[in-house]
Amino acid sequence: MPGKIIDRYDHVPVTKEDLDWADLVTLDLSQFEQPGGKESLVKQLDHAVRNVGFFYVKNFNISQEEVDRQFALGREFYALPLEEKLKYHNADDLAKGEYNGYRPAGHRIMGNGVKDNVQVYNIPKFDGYHNRQQPQVVADNIQEVETFSRKCHTEVVEKLLRLFAILLELPDEDQLVRDHQYDVKGEDHLRYMHYSARSVEENKKVSGLYSAGHTDLGSITLLFRQPVAALQILNSQGEWKWVRPQDGTITINTCDALTALTGGLIKSSIHRVHAPPADQAHVDRLGVLYFARPNNHVILDPISNSPLLNRLGLHDNELTRLGQHLTMEEWVKVRQTQQQRRVKDVKISEDGKFTHGEKDLEILPGLNAKVYS
Repeated sequence: MPGKIIDRYDHVPVTKEDLDWADLVTLDLSQFEQPGGKESLVKQLDHAVRNVGFFYVKNFNISQEEVDRQFALGREFYALPLEEKLKYHNADDLAKGEYNGYRPAGHRIMGNGVKDNVQVYNIPKFDGYHNRQQPQVVADNIQEVETFSRKCHTEVVEKLLRLFAILLELPDEDQLVRDHQYDVKGEDHLRYMHYSARSVEENKKVSGLYSAGHTDLGSITLLFRQPVAALQILNSQGEWKWVRPQDGTITINTCDALTALTGGLIKSSIHRVHAPPADQAHVDRLGVLYFARPNNHVILDPISNSPLLNRLGLHDNELTRLGQHLTMEEWVKVRQTQQQRRVKDVKISEDGKFTHGEKDLEILPGLNAKVYS
């Protein structure tokens, strides 16, 4: 029998508040195949990834209709009864760093006695190594989900990786692409993410934050445009700025693995999720994201054949300075285990500063996660 017919997704209106928006560059990927286009894009990319780690892309060969279908699937998933969604949740697996599937809201303490308000559903890439049972609404549309997942990789991730390779002056612009092959075992995933609106009182207890300032652990994160203003970035002047939802764009941020591979040259972008402005404060926030990561076997040592990194003397990173030469698979496990660790109540000051327990942020001996305020 045919699956349920899914209504189209209608985005809510954008905020009318006068927010302090970040000034980010927009890369036009239609230039990618034009003569001199890649070189022009690299010049735009250079400043962004060395300083902030955030930028937009447009003209990425994924239609708005395709994007909205993923928002519609996310909406349908989160409309399921909690007991149905919990069939795809395993707290023991989550504690061991297995993040695919469903994570309910309230799984962790945000701070000051307030639990987190975010639900997450992760769909691993279709590389043949992550076969999982899916809820009916996803299973009925799984071919469409796979097509979208693969297009995120080929139309956006691979193009950006080639631009990074040119930036690094690598002898082959496909070098990073080979370390991020879709059909090779890796931890890329598509995510539907749902933040429930909070009361004014609850938001005040956690300094207005939905999530604390942090970095992502992979290479590149794709955040598809949705109009509920909440994402903020920490710029190079140490100021939190709102990220404007721009029509026809994907917001991109660079992440920890890419920072490790480039000896710190490419910054892992620091970002947080704030409660929306007053005219959107009552609206739940649904996100569609794609997380790209190096293949599991890739060792997170600085790239040795980059003339640029060699000229700059960037031969080590936070891991190698500890004598660690982790594969991406090992890094994901230790980092995700730390992220999902059940902690005692975190303290949050009125100005948004977090105080954690002694071991709450430990990833490895000598290496702690950073929380930014």
